[in-house]
Amino acid sequence: MSLPILYIKRGCPWCDEVVEYLDRKKIEVQTFLVSSDREAMQEMVALSGQSKAPTLDWHGTVLADFGVDELVPFLKKHGVN
Repeated sequence: MSLPILYIKRGCPWCDEVVEYLDRKKIEVQTFLVSSDREAMQEMVALSGQSKAPTLDWHGTVLADFGVDELVPFLKKHGVN
């Protein structure tokens, strides 16, 4: 199974917190820096209908414009503790 995709922007404090949280929990994701990757930005907008980061594509389920407080229950709902 492919890794979940995390879209982030440089200088985004919520993105930094989410990346640190996922690293700490050893949850692997494929990360795209949309602030310097136009194609990834277009993918994120097409997927989520908005341009805010972070945005997570968890095997087809999208969590957009979130922080760690929203990520924790999202991951639990998908069986990740």
